[in-house]
Amino acid sequence: MASVSTSNDPDATPHYPAGLRIIAVYMAVKTIGLILIAIAAFRLDRQESFQHLVQWLEHLQLTDSNEMRWSLVHLLEAMGPAKFVAVGIVALVYAAIFATEGIGLWLRKHWAEWFTVIATGSLVPFELYECIERFNWLKLAVLVANVLIVIYLVRMAMRPREGHGAEAVPAT
Repeated sequence: MASVSTSNDPDATPHYPAGLRIIAVYMAVKTIGLILIAIAAFRLDRQESFQHLVQWLEHLQLTDSNEMRWSLVHLLEAMGPAKFVAVGIVALVYAAIFATEGIGLWLRKHWAEWFTVIATGSLVPFELYECIERFNWLKLAVLVANVLIVIYLVRMAMRPREGHGAEAVPAT
């Protein structure tokens, strides 16, 4: 059972749920991934890098994913190298949001719990739509993870806190 500090024991430190640390690490992983995507996108804004990638994909021999490869080649050609700057900027904006959430949660900031609930919860409808429209297991896993994060963080954010007018309730 988890122990909760009471005002009678000044040496006790408040229990900090491990789930918040796990979510903070998850946000850090997402931040790093988005930064890598941004770096790649900014490198693809140069015509020669872009053409090199398209040529590499065209010559890549993947028997099981040939249709996917050609879809990617056509998508890249339709976008052109200039649009990758926008992709890089959007990736950096999301990386900043995820980094803010993760750092706030790691530092045990109450505002970070609500910020993460709002930011993550606002993306759930889009993830649900994507899952329904173009289902794959990774999309479903991300959707489920984000729904569970929102539910968990709402419960954590609504729990009574010491020093905010609520008395600590001993664990039973």
